[in-house]
Amino acid sequence: MAILTMAVSVTAPALSNFFRGRTLDLEARRLLALTRSGQNRAVSEGVPMDLWVNPDEGVYGLEAEPSYEDHDPKAVEFSVDRGVQLEVGKQPAVTPTAVSLTRLQSPSTASVPKVNLTHPGLPTIRFLPDGTVSETSPQKLRLSGRDGSSLWVAQTRDKLRYEIRKTDE
Repeated sequence: MAILTMAVSVTAPALSNFFRGRTLDLEARRLLALTRSGQNRAVSEGVPMDLWVNPDEGVYGLEAEPSYEDHDPKAVEFSVDRGVQLEVGKQPAVTPTAVSLTRLQSPSTASVPKVNLTHPGLPTIRFLPDGTVSETSPQKLRLSGRDGSSLWVAQTRDKLRYEIRKTDE
């Protein structure tokens, strides 16, 4: 019994650090899986999908943009593990394209679809029906553990999807 007690007392701190690190890794994998799910749903259903993030409350979710239906029955919401903090990296600045109009021409909004985000005011990764990521989407999300370790869910170099990175490249 004494040997068992000593073995547990020696391995307990190492095991707690192991599980803490696994929590950060699992949270990053869940967020990455949600990006893939959102992209797949956008393509298969032909409707933009919003992966919204609320870092202040520690929640994020995936929902179809309101179009023909007001409610998405497949919407999901997750709470970040209490040992993990979620931060949103800087969002890209999108500059509108300058168009020269003559005095007789008027601007048309017919070719610019109206965006109805499911959670306006929150950072949102927007997946379009053609499988691309909207250029207004955050490029990086940072997940930090209590021990100071971090993982990044960031756009790939080709800006077509997201991946997990160990550093902020």
